Amino acid sequence: MEQPLLIASDVDGTLLDDQDKVGVRTRAAIARVVAAGTPFVLATGRPPRWIPWIAEEAGIDGHAVCCNGSVHYDIGKDRILGTNTIAPAVLEQVTERLRAAIPSVNFAVERIGERAEDPGIVAFLTEPGYTHPWDGERPRRNAPATELTAQPGVKLLARSAELSSAEMAGIVRGIEGIDLNVTYSANYGLIEFSAPGVTKATGLAHLAAEHGVTPERVLAFGDMPNDIEMLSWAGNGIAMGNAHDSVLEVADEVTASNNEDGIAEILERWF
Repeated sequence: MEQPLLIASDVDGTLLDDQDKVGVRTRAAIARVVAAGTPFVLATGRPPRWIPWIAEEAGIDGHAVCCNGSVHYDIGKDRILGTNTIAPAVLEQVTERLRAAIPSVNFAVERIGERAEDPGIVAFLTEPGYTHPWDGERPRRNAPATELTAQPGVKLLARSAELSSAEMAGIVRGIEGIDLNVTYSANYGLIEFSAPGVTKATGLAHLAAEHGVTPERVLAFGDMPNDIEMLSWAGNGIAMGNAHDSVLEVADEVTASNNEDGIAEILERWF
């Protein structure tokens, strides 16, 4: 591959190590990328409100593709530049059908305003019984299901403590009439829905086009099924050494793990 003109990285299990830190070697490599004027883009399932501290940890302030491609976020300006939302009627339909197929399921919805933290928006809305697998969230709990589906959302989350994420995704793909994109980023009984056709790849493609960069000159890193489309789209899709088997199968190359500065190992070829 020629020197990449745009670099995209997943966050969890890729950019961050298992202690939620960016390795010293990786941070130094990213600093050289930024100094060369090459965009380093975060491409994550996380919502914008999770991004500022990660960007600071990595030493970047450019753009992020959030919520699995549903949100385009300018980190430095703290501005939401574009969204792809799921309509209320679709949210209602999907939650009803999935509840019938997986009785143990509970839901949460991500909404977005104009900034990462918008006081006019309840960004993370959950229904009673929903348990998030990660610490640090600040959900509004005990909202009835009708409230979750009353407004457009950028991401729908479905959680079951009785099933793995892979099992849940398999069930969803067998339900007729669910046209949303479904994926998962951890195998903790949590699956994530975005608008039809919306993935990290579509979000990154839009951003690359704005920079005048073709897919052939894009380098992308990832480790979980929600990275598959992005790694397949990029000219050079790199799977981390700790990646899910499905990601290893589609990657152009495999690097070291997130705990071993796998990103730096690749970036150092050019920067």
